[in-house]
Amino acid sequence: MSLTAGPETVKLFANVDTGADYCFFEREFAEALLIEVERGTPSDSSTVAGGFRAYGHELALAALGVEVHALVYFYENPNIKRNVLGRNGWLNRVRLGLVDYDSVVYLSAYDE
Repeated sequence: MSLTAGPETVKLFANVDTGADYCFFEREFAEALLIEVERGTPSDSSTVAGGFRAYGHELALAALGVEVHALVYFYENPNIKRNVLGRNGWLNRVRLGLVDYDSVVYLSAYDE
């Protein structure tokens, strides 16, 4: 998948997380996109492992042939190494189908 802000694009791996409210990405990818993380919209979130702060930025997100523009969050802490595609910003903008028995995934933009 890739993230794009202005002329800069980075490629990375992310997991689909149906339990995540938003899309969260490692700080290093914001820095590669020349984004000043703390200039974004702050958000405090928590998981069973603990809480964290992240900052939201509008950018283009593309995965598996589907591109959307969304508010995504970058972790404040550079030691958090997890990238997730969450409900708001990704899952609410695509149609996703999974047939486990056949090992098939179907994906399209929501409005297609």
